[in-house]
Amino acid sequence: MSALENNDADVLIRLEGVRKVFHTEDVETHALSNVSLDIREGDFTALTGPSGCGKSTLLSILGLLDQPSEGRYLLKGRDICTLARNERAAIRNRQIGFIFQAFNLIPDLNVEENVELPLTYRDDLDRAERRKRVRNALDQVEMGHRMRHFPGQLSGGQQQRVAVARALAGQPAILLADEPTGNLDSVNGESVMTLLHALHRSGSTLCMVTHDEAFARSASRLVRMLDGRIISDAG
Repeated sequence: MSALENNDADVLIRLEGVRKVFHTEDVETHALSNVSLDIREGDFTALTGPSGCGKSTLLSILGLLDQPSEGRYLLKGRDICTLARNERAAIRNRQIGFIFQAFNLIPDLNVEENVELPLTYRDDLDRAERRKRVRNALDQVEMGHRMRHFPGQLSGGQQQRVAVARALAGQPAILLADEPTGNLDSVNGESVMTLLHALHRSGSTLCMVTHDEAFARSASRLVRMLDGRIISDAG
């Protein structure tokens, strides 16, 4: 039976009392302190706050790139913290799509190959299904005409669109974006945000870390952090 109550059936991710402590030699850094957060299906959540407030650490935990020191993480009612590392990796690959500030495209692979790469680690998809998903994802971000191009042949805005397509191709339950406009000029930044809003309107669940106050306020939900804690949650 799900750990979530029936009236919480649309809760995709639930964090309960999450703490994260980093140990470096004799220094103990409390990055997150007693964070509780529900992300519901269809949310577009923006995480914002000053540098060092814990928002990137929180995103890493949401994305199963890191584990809490204390607390619970429920994904669709399943306690993720009890799983082995390989089980978490499999869930991350199937359920979570990442959009990074630095694009993280591989220069020697063309657009189609970059988008397909994460899918090659999934044993539930054959080559035909992978190619179908890649083409559909590239069409969604209006980059289907650049399938044979390499990252170095694209503008920053185009590279980020390819990165979004790579995240979409796995048909994840949630898209996590870490400063997706941070390496872009204002025009390309606006274009990428327009794309993210279009994906949200089409039904995608998104959680975005951003320093840009205007972009943060444009999300359907705004979570502000300070000193490892959530200080406001509006939307």
